Amino acid sequence: MLGLIADAVDDRSARGIAAAVSRLVSAGELPTGARLPTVRDVARTLGVSPTTVSEAWRSLARAGAIQTRGRSGSFVAVPVLPRKRLRYARLASGLGNVARDFSTGVPDYDLLPSLAGSLARIGDARLTTSYLEAAVLPPLETVLRQRWPYPPERLTVVDGALDAMDRVIAAVVRFGDHVLVENPTFPPVLDLLDAAGATVVGVPMDEHGMLPDALGAALTAYDPVAVFLQPRAHNPTGVGLSARRVAELAAELAAYPQVTIVEDDHAGAIAAAPPVSLGTRLPDRTVHIAGFSKSHGPDLRLAALGGPAEVVTAVADRRLLGPGWSSRLLQAVLLDLLTSPEAAAQIEAARDTYARRREAMLRELAARGVSATAADGINLWMTVEDEQAAMLSLAAHGIAVAPGAPFGVTPLGAHHVRITVGLIHDDHAELADIFAAAAHAGSGGAVRGRPHPRGWR
Repeated sequence: MLGLIADAVDDRSARGIAAAVSRLVSAGELPTGARLPTVRDVARTLGVSPTTVSEAWRSLARAGAIQTRGRSGSFVAVPVLPRKRLRYARLASGLGNVARDFSTGVPDYDLLPSLAGSLARIGDARLTTSYLEAAVLPPLETVLRQRWPYPPERLTVVDGALDAMDRVIAAVVRFGDHVLVENPTFPPVLDLLDAAGATVVGVPMDEHGMLPDALGAALTAYDPVAVFLQPRAHNPTGVGLSARRVAELAAELAAYPQVTIVEDDHAGAIAAAPPVSLGTRLPDRTVHIAGFSKSHGPDLRLAALGGPAEVVTAVADRRLLGPGWSSRLLQAVLLDLLTSPEAAAQIEAARDTYARRREAMLRELAARGVSATAADGINLWMTVEDEQAAMLSLAAHGIAVAPGAPFGVTPLGAHHVRITVGLIHDDHAELADIFAAAAHAGSGGAVRGRPHPRGWR
């Protein structure tokens, strides 16, 4: 066993040793219950200090991959991951009852389609006769396939986009695996990957999305198992992939068939940009998640998940041992909304309204010399001199926004805050004055990281 571990370790840091041992556990080469060599024996064989190996063992124990039993030694265990403090929780304002809370990232409820007609039409429909029926209502699956950006091999419905991400990560990522994400990205994605024990690598972006050259370099350097991205209305920046960028990213990924592509199209029908997907180029490796919370209602708790049968089947089968399926009553509501001309008109109006709100605030901020992006969706990503000073400045006006730091995998070269601009109905000029003052608060005292990535705006 000592030789097996030594041969698997190519990075002699504590994290590298932990990752190598975890891969052996995941592959079954170190079976459950197997006793591991002593810390001193591993350290001697690898030529590292016992402290380094002890740190690796502690990391594995925290992740639930091994159990340490004092003088009896350490043994391989079934991983049981602990809860950690979440980046996601740091987005909440923490200010109590503020006059205007733009930290939430939720849609404007006044712009959501009415459910009254849908609820009346489905009535007391009895849609479940067996616990083992199809996870998706057949008519809903038909509609979803018609809307999909490429023909998915299999499709299912889960309880929202984050539930989809969680289940896909469980299916494709193991402790120690490298995973590529956009930098910045949505904090819960980083939380989920951290909980899985993944090593997350941030890939810089420009106004068209993830940079192809940077993606190619990361693929070569890290041999990842997956890449996660948002094809449009990126949270927090609002940027989206152009057709050319889709082709460029697909070209970089073509030589790495082991990499699963996971797309989070969370904005759905309120996105101004048309649907795009790497699945049009690499359909056998692309898992596409279509969210309906922003467009049709957060409380529907529904998202569709489509792509390779190997991944989607693993997700659907595992759900049989938990929730089984997403409420078919809610699926019936969603089906009605997706096929209702009235609901379609309401969502189109919402999309136009969000666009006007973004454009109005960007125009006002630009006139005040403030740098911000909000190309699509409901959020605005504003550059500030100092994050903490900006948030305190806004709090003094009874305004809450989300801090930018939790969105960064690595430092972005400037401080930011995320503003849910989709909730700003009016007073754009007055609010822009407040935002501009906050953007310049703390000038001269901010700590800078590395410069912005090439092409960033």
